[in-house]
Amino acid sequence: ARLSGTDDRDLDDLVQAMGMTGISKSTVSKLCKDIDERVHAFLKRPLTGEWPYLWLDATYLRVREGSHVVAMAALVAVGVAANGERRILGLELSAGNDEGSAWPRFIRSLVERGLRGVRLVISDSHAGLVKAVREQLLGSSWQRCRVHLTRNAQELVPRSARSMVA
Repeated sequence: ARLSGTDDRDLDDLVQAMGMTGISKSTVSKLCKDIDERVHAFLKRPLTGEWPYLWLDATYLRVREGSHVVAMAALVAVGVAANGERRILGLELSAGNDEGSAWPRFIRSLVERGLRGVRLVISDSHAGLVKAVREQLLGSSWQRCRVHLTRNAQELVPRSARSMVA
């Protein structure tokens, strides 16, 4: 799958915009294969050390699958080490609006890759996510993300008063 559903013509246009001559389809295929291999290695790499703080979130993206463009949830895990180092620990695309079943699988994959030492998980209050944290990360605490809480609270305020309340 190509990043953002980019096709050969788009890549050729991009290369030309960067001041180079067009590239062949075989070169595009080789570049995409190399990128796919690097991304796969990054997503499957072992997790070492302890990550006491873990942020979990999802965003929806439009992704090309074959000849169709579909909405997918991009699940993201960002860990923070005791020394303050932040690192993306995981990223996974989940088909449709089925975050509920995707979160347990995603968190389990992080644990299987070596995630340990999680004391606090910060996320929105998506029921499937909170349940997955409680089941998969035993001994950790969960806290609702203040940004998500603020956004949800703003939705309860009349539009005319939102800037004042914010």
